[in-house]
Amino acid sequence: MSTLAITNAGTVLSGDFESPVIADVDTVITEDGVITAVGRRSDLADLVEAADVVIDAQGSTLAPGLIDSHCHVVLGDYTPRQKTVDFLASYVHGGITSVISPGEIHAPGRPHSAVGVKALAIAAKTCFDNFRPGGMRVHAGAVVLEPALTEKDFADLQDAGVHLAKFGFGRYEDPSDGVDQVRWAQQHGITVMCHSGGASIPGSKPITPEHLLKLAPDVCGHVNGGPTSLDQAGVDVIIEQTEMALQLVQAGNLKSSVRILRKAYEEGRFHRIVIGSDTPTGTGVMPLGVIKTVAELSSFSGIDPAQIWAAASGNNARIWGLPSGFVRQGSAADLVVMDAPWGSTADNALGALAIGDIPGISAVVTDGVVRGLLSRNTPRAARLATARPEMTHLAGGH
Repeated sequence: MSTLAITNAGTVLSGDFESPVIADVDTVITEDGVITAVGRRSDLADLVEAADVVIDAQGSTLAPGLIDSHCHVVLGDYTPRQKTVDFLASYVHGGITSVISPGEIHAPGRPHSAVGVKALAIAAKTCFDNFRPGGMRVHAGAVVLEPALTEKDFADLQDAGVHLAKFGFGRYEDPSDGVDQVRWAQQHGITVMCHSGGASIPGSKPITPEHLLKLAPDVCGHVNGGPTSLDQAGVDVIIEQTEMALQLVQAGNLKSSVRILRKAYEEGRFHRIVIGSDTPTGTGVMPLGVIKTVAELSSFSGIDPAQIWAAASGNNARIWGLPSGFVRQGSAADLVVMDAPWGSTADNALGALAIGDIPGISAVVTDGVVRGLLSRNTPRAARLATARPEMTHLAGGH
């Protein structure tokens, strides 16, 4: 049994937008990759002393790791779109402990036949089941919906463990023609994310609010634009007349995302807000894409940054049925320790996010294992977490 204790946290974020800060706790205990206790060090002292590894947060903030709900993986830790290797391991240094694939659409020569799209989805899922770049969880193998797919194909995908699908890049004459494939996917336990807004790559088509109402996917992908946003009236139709998850991404339209966020918050629809980066795409490789989005949305919307963090962790976990995203007993031990960056006028991570500063990350944990200290991508944290036993091989982030 492997145990980890993270203690002396000044603030602990829950990942639950309804109660985003856990009061009167400073310590989290994990065993074999799962959170087993959340409480005060004074009450958990024996478990802290007995832990194999102890992280002292030095009064900074402990949070669930970020989940990037729109990350364009292919096979392995590289991106053909940007011709970059090891980008996923670099995303871990931005506090991203899990990513969700919106379809391996950037695979060179991507197939369109039923056998081809099934094979690509199953291969991607199986590869990433056995590969954790930088320690992150990669939820891959999102089948790209095509007219050639039959209901039997979705039964095959379900049997293979595929639980993700993406609509928007198949060879449909009219996007409305994909209703059958969307329904069959949903009937077989597959969560369907749909492109929305203008075309994003050659060969794709714009998807309008009218298309989305007919298709009725589970997630309206990049509702703020990917990169070109829908018109305001069309977005309001999606918000008001459906129950789709509303995905806001870094690679979209910031003005649109702030308006959508405020509307959802004011109308009691915040549970539908999920956050992703929509990278790597033409926007580039962005290790800080999600945390930057959290900072932007926090500072421009005036909404509690702890709630925005929950939209990038617990909300994503709930919509896609993932094991991480929360700081609570039974959740996967994917965690981030962070603080206000050096030079910020804020004195903690939430204060930094509220004014638009990106916090400094000083520890990232996945599966209860410390994957990094002193992030090589964020600014330096004002207070740096320390580890016992000492982990000098992880301390040289910059």
